[in-house]
Amino acid sequence: MSKVKIGMVQMSCTNNKEANLQKAITKVRDAAAKGAQIVCLQELFTSLYFCDVEDYDNFRLAEPIPGPSTDALSKVAAETGVVIIASLFEKRTQGIYHNTTAVLDADGTYLGKYRKMHIPDDPAYYEKFYFTPGDLGYKVFKTRFATIGVLICWDQWYPEAARITTLMGAEILFYPTAIGWATSQDDATNTEQYNAWQTIQRGHAVANGVHVVGVNRVGLEQNGAMKFWGGSFVSNPFGSILYQASHDQEEVHVMELDTNLSDRYRTHWPFLRDRRIDSYQPITKRFIDEE
Repeated sequence: MSKVKIGMVQMSCTNNKEANLQKAITKVRDAAAKGAQIVCLQELFTSLYFCDVEDYDNFRLAEPIPGPSTDALSKVAAETGVVIIASLFEKRTQGIYHNTTAVLDADGTYLGKYRKMHIPDDPAYYEKFYFTPGDLGYKVFKTRFATIGVLICWDQWYPEAARITTLMGAEILFYPTAIGWATSQDDATNTEQYNAWQTIQRGHAVANGVHVVGVNRVGLEQNGAMKFWGGSFVSNPFGSILYQASHDQEEVHVMELDTNLSDRYRTHWPFLRDRRIDSYQPITKRFIDEE
């Protein structure tokens, strides 16, 4: 299949994990009713974005994958015939936790998971306290409707992640995300940050000749100190924005993508053909300050 309808669920969350899961399930069903075949949920959708503080109690939010949330979502996938991309807080074993996305095929089959590779540590984004960096490498998933690549939030800033996932055969890159701005910042700063976030992902679409789908959360958290900026979007393989969600509303949006367009864009702008893979060894160094 070259044409596939993707669904994006942009929503707000509360401190009630079960309520968030049921809300997401309702919105997945809504997307399916609108014709979606692959539905992407935002990063860590079963909870508030808890990484704004370093609190040991938050580890109680984690669960195994596969586990209760994937079991519930597998049933929904099978009932509705949609692929579900579900970002969850994974408890791998005692003391080892990951920021992980599970992929469930349209018959409910668990296809596997991707563990977030790039882990940030910034004010209000203390993810290194919670998450061990991914050790599964980059992943693609051959779903009923398309071969998809899944990366997670902070991975968005790294062209290497997008490139490798594309070279593994991804036809669409999905980025479940939880990113926002401090409400204390001025509008110009906020706009600049959002534009940078979107621009680099549009660059991944252009460089790799694939559609890119970013799905972000929305709403005020941290007692109003953080506004998750929504703005979920779809870019075509030439970096053009096909759809952009609002910055302050929950949305379930469905649109059709044609993965065959990658061939046309890559033929006319053959970046993959012209890669000089023999010259890229220096990129494996942290910084090139020695010969």
